[in-house]
Amino acid sequence: MAEPKKLYIKTYGCQMNVYDSERMAEAMGGKGYVTTDTPDDADMILLNTCHIREKAAEKVYSELGRFKPLKKAKPDLKIGVAGCVAQAEGAEIMARQPMVDLVVGPQSYHRLPELEAEAQKGRKALDTDFPEELKFEHLAKRPKARRAPTAFLTVQEGCDKFCAFCVVPYTRGAEVSRPVARVLEEAQDLVERGVREITLLGQNVNAYHGEAEGGAWGLARLIRKLAEIDGLDRIRFTTSHPNDMEDDLIAAHGDCAKLMPYLHLPVQSGSDRILKAMNRKHTAQQYVDLIARIRAARPDLQLSGDFIVGFPGETDEDFEDTMRLVETVRYGQAYSFKYSPRPGTPAAEKDAKMVAPEVASERLTRLQELLNRQQFEHQQAMVGRRASVLFEKAGRLEGQLVGKSEYLQAVHVVAPDSLIGQIAEVEITEAGPNSLGGRLV
Repeated sequence: MAEPKKLYIKTYGCQMNVYDSERMAEAMGGKGYVTTDTPDDADMILLNTCHIREKAAEKVYSELGRFKPLKKAKPDLKIGVAGCVAQAEGAEIMARQPMVDLVVGPQSYHRLPELEAEAQKGRKALDTDFPEELKFEHLAKRPKARRAPTAFLTVQEGCDKFCAFCVVPYTRGAEVSRPVARVLEEAQDLVERGVREITLLGQNVNAYHGEAEGGAWGLARLIRKLAEIDGLDRIRFTTSHPNDMEDDLIAAHGDCAKLMPYLHLPVQSGSDRILKAMNRKHTAQQYVDLIARIRAARPDLQLSGDFIVGFPGETDEDFEDTMRLVETVRYGQAYSFKYSPRPGTPAAEKDAKMVAPEVASERLTRLQELLNRQQFEHQQAMVGRRASVLFEKAGRLEGQLVGKSEYLQAVHVVAPDSLIGQIAEVEITEAGPNSLGGRLV
């Protein structure tokens, strides 16, 4: 029997890309490929790219350049680029890096085996269309092998919000939701393979409107149905938009025990003037009031958010509005970045006054100091309390396991390997900036 071919996938960016990479590996598994952790022995290299960060495309070209010696030594090696940079750059990738054999956008990766077959014939393969059919309907069922106790499950893709700074509507397309039956089928399959916690993914996951008998379901109804699956103990979802946080989803945080008390709800800025320029379609006060309503439903909710500092035209007062919002809301975790233009987005094309780089850097430092302080305070508040921890893997120290609390905090505990994949009560004894330590109760 011939040895299986080896596939190396490098994944950049968001959780959705992690999910997509898994599905691409499964699709190529039907072509006789197995995954490898190193590109050196690969028969095919696939870069699953992200266009959110600054100079994303240039970083991909730099990465491709590092594979040139490998391609020269192994002429039969196939190299592909997938994901959002592939969607944005298209044929330009092959023009700049002729050694690339195939380019596939995030809505077409179900065609990866066909594109690989074209590449094997010596032809360049390109697919960056937005097909009408859902890619999920074309993917083979997962093999029944055991897997990690946590998993991502994409239920919605694309975005109709058109925030002025964001490329997602142009690289992922319009909002599309998977049918309810398909989501439930995949969730059941994951649980049968040992998954105890599922994170539902979408660019605007709380805009989910999946088809079902009797009409479309919202995210809250989907979550309640998923909660009926025996063996599925935890449900999370990300990323959400404030304008899609409907009453039934807020209520689910209070009455659905399997929905974890952690919510990622980006606001981006605390200035109404900047929010309007960003095309966010909500005010800072509306966001604050929304958080109050969610916390009324689930008082122990830990909140996460995103912030962009130095958006074109941002003044000192605009930035202070952001600082005041952070002080008011109090985040357990947050991601913050300096604004950088994304080609093709409205903000990049506006003739707006750019914030001086040194000013933006100083503002980001101040904001991150505040956010880090709030995060550490949340961590310290856990000391002496009990947390419900789902153990995922071995820790760095001998005899140590690592898991996640219900608040998505990393927890390190001395515990037997038999607890991997299990949920146990842990008394928190110490807190660091990014993780907790404890002992089994």
